[in-house]
Amino acid sequence: MPKRVDHEERRRQIARALWRIAAERGLDGASLRDVATEAGISLGQLQHYFTSKDDMIVFALRHIAQLAEERVRTRIEALPGAPTPWVILRETLAEMLPLDDASRTGHLVQISYFVRAVHDERLRTHAKEGTAALRGFFADQVKAAIARGEVAADRDPVGEATLLIALTEGLSSEVLMETLAPQEAMGLIDAHLARLFSGGQGSPSSPGSPDNPDNPGSPGSPG
Repeated sequence: MPKRVDHEERRRQIARALWRIAAERGLDGASLRDVATEAGISLGQLQHYFTSKDDMIVFALRHIAQLAEERVRTRIEALPGAPTPWVILRETLAEMLPLDDASRTGHLVQISYFVRAVHDERLRTHAKEGTAALRGFFADQVKAAIARGEVAADRDPVGEATLLIALTEGLSSEVLMETLAPQEAMGLIDAHLARLFSGGQGSPSSPGSPDNPDNPGSPGSPG
């Protein structure tokens, strides 16, 4: 009986092979043949799943995002009690930093992706969609914090969400270049959140804030 192939797992296998190559020498250095060899399959098998390099790249980036979401969800679900906006933001931002080998590889792949997307409208569209979704998610958390009295009512949720993304992306570059230690980057994230959440009536003693004993991480901790 012929072996049954899990097609979705095979796509993920190919994506992981692409990540390994891209992390070492960028996406431009990852030909379809190179990825097939790295994945341990033939070029024909790879082309059965992805007809072009761009299709493969888009799937790989979506898979990275999916894994990151799963890791954030796992981290939050492991915490005691209902997660507050502070906790949700902090855990998500921590996942966005290259704090370990897995997230470092993901960041290197994303950097290669964005460099390529600057000159590729189709890839750029996917990048814009991803950023817009993340900005909307962060803005929703800021709105929830305002409703809870933890963030000042005059704060612009979308503007604050944009600042959080920009801060974390900048810190990620510093960590990758080893001009900033991971724990220092996380400490700056905590400091920014402390300032953001200091303007509402419900902070800083609200659940998830640095002054609360149940806070999952204090300023300076790596998460």
